[in-house]
Amino acid sequence: MSSLVSGATNFRDVGGLPAGGRRTRAGVLYRSGNLVHVDDAGLRTMSGLGLRRIVDLRDDDEVRHAPSRIDGLDVEVQRVPLFLGSVESFFQRDVSLGELYGELVEGSADRIVDAVRAIAGAQPVLVHCTIGKDRTGVTVAIALAAAGVDRDAVVDDYARTEALLPVERNRRVVAGIRALHPENRHAEELATRSPAAVMRALLHRLDAGYGSPADFLRVHGLDAAELDALRAALIA
Repeated sequence: MSSLVSGATNFRDVGGLPAGGRRTRAGVLYRSGNLVHVDDAGLRTMSGLGLRRIVDLRDDDEVRHAPSRIDGLDVEVQRVPLFLGSVESFFQRDVSLGELYGELVEGSADRIVDAVRAIAGAQPVLVHCTIGKDRTGVTVAIALAAAGVDRDAVVDDYARTEALLPVERNRRVVAGIRALHPENRHAEELATRSPAAVMRALLHRLDAGYGSPADFLRVHGLDAAELDALRAALIA
């Protein structure tokens, strides 16, 4: 499947996922990588989606380096930077993808709640980071799981990203990481992979530590009314 929006990587609708005999609504929650290369056709498509809010999970340096092209769109942009350290630091420390996600949910839990709150508060909504794999993948997976989407469907939606990343982009990024960090063991995984087992393990971690992904959000500040609003927005 190609990107829904021309010029954007990994832009897709998470509608149609099974949720206990129901389905996620189409045209409500979108996810993607950055929007710096959106072309005129992509802008027209985005305009037609009627987006009310864009939740940008990138840090200040990423936004400066790759500003979103959303010219003329009447949309609120909410910045919710998720990583506590720089993206570069993960390659320097040679963390695995699972370790990265563990650090993300424990170190940026309040910001994940802010992002999920933003999803619940206005739709249609787009959540994105630089490539739409890790920060977006974790945030969207937790939101979907908390809303009641079937666990296998949450994991499958996350895992789809790997097949949507451009091969040439992957080759270029991995080569750049290896040039800077030749001993790095996790470069390819961090830059290009979205293994189902890693997301399944993360959701299990939330089950074990909090009771469920919804309880993780509750513990870190999402109230019952906001959780109800999330479910009502996402599930038909």
